[in-house]
Amino acid sequence: MAAAEAVGRANVDVIPAYPITPQTHIVEHIAELVADGRLDAEYVPVESEHSAISAAVGAAAAGARTFTSTASQGLALMHEILFAASSMRLPIVMAVANRAISIPINIWADHSDIMPERDTGWVQLFAENGQDVFDLIIQAYRLAEDHRVLLPVIVNMDGFSLSHVIEPVILLDREEVDAFLPPIRPGRTLDPQKPRTMGAFGSPNVYTEVKKQQEDALIRASAVLEDIWREFETRFGRRYRAVETHKTDDAEIILVAMGSIAETAMTAVDEMREEGIRVGLARIRLWRPFPFEALFKALKGARVVTVLDRMLSPGGHGGPVGTELRSAYYQQEEKPLILDFIAGLGGRDISRETFRELVKRSLDGEPQSDFYSLLDVRVS
Repeated sequence: MAAAEAVGRANVDVIPAYPITPQTHIVEHIAELVADGRLDAEYVPVESEHSAISAAVGAAAAGARTFTSTASQGLALMHEILFAASSMRLPIVMAVANRAISIPINIWADHSDIMPERDTGWVQLFAENGQDVFDLIIQAYRLAEDHRVLLPVIVNMDGFSLSHVIEPVILLDREEVDAFLPPIRPGRTLDPQKPRTMGAFGSPNVYTEVKKQQEDALIRASAVLEDIWREFETRFGRRYRAVETHKTDDAEIILVAMGSIAETAMTAVDEMREEGIRVGLARIRLWRPFPFEALFKALKGARVVTVLDRMLSPGGHGGPVGTELRSAYYQQEEKPLILDFIAGLGGRDISRETFRELVKRSLDGEPQSDFYSLLDVRVS
């Protein structure tokens, strides 16, 4: 509901949609907004997720403000076209209700759907709660349509544990959103009166230059997003950062997490602090572009950094976030011990006790022998 209401207040023009659990409620409510006349938009029911993202590309290329959403296998079916959207510099916004990839078939949350899309060239954000979902979608349009960026954006929300939980959300008025989010100004469009080709053949003498421009825009998005977050705070009082910290200043061990589990982690940190354990938390909100400097600052001074990954990279010795973090520290002179635990696969519960066990094993030196541990296999 929060995602759909954000789309309605952002005056989106075209919504190509295909249902898949657990994101279906988003596009169902958008359909209600359109049917009731509360959103003047073209709602396009399509025959597959591949068609949904293809229609979104076409709509954005014609200059329309465009939204779609998906999850799990649906996102995998979009994979081919995600590269086209970012390479063509189309400012599409998509919500992903993160869900495990089969087999076995599983409809609950983990990050195995979004991590294979890490390198598609989209800006990628993670929400912790319903308020984040609402705010980040509106911010995503401001970022995607900025001419210093012109890239598509994914807003991730954990399936069920976020998408199906009822909680209070402050909804901005349409006028407030209009003041923050100006009308779309497309960088270039398809126009029958001025024919052009977009995404055409690129020979070896131009392909590298196109990819370099795309990479530069993605890196630039980080600074632009910080400007947007500062303005959003000035207008509405809520502050967002690429990496958000909780009690890290004097922490001996710092947990790293993304998504809705970060709120559980904060509660666990508070409890462990009362017991004298010097633990803190760094929550990654911006996944792509990867926030190197913000993480180095957040983790400075920690002896141990413990990552909770919600996806196993098969054969890759850990999870995507842990691998990324170890790579980031490769050339740093001061390196904490970085340990990676895999937990919460297929929606398995992550509780305060999970984080306690994670901290205990980290302080005991486990799993220093191989750097990562599939925690759920070893903790009932």
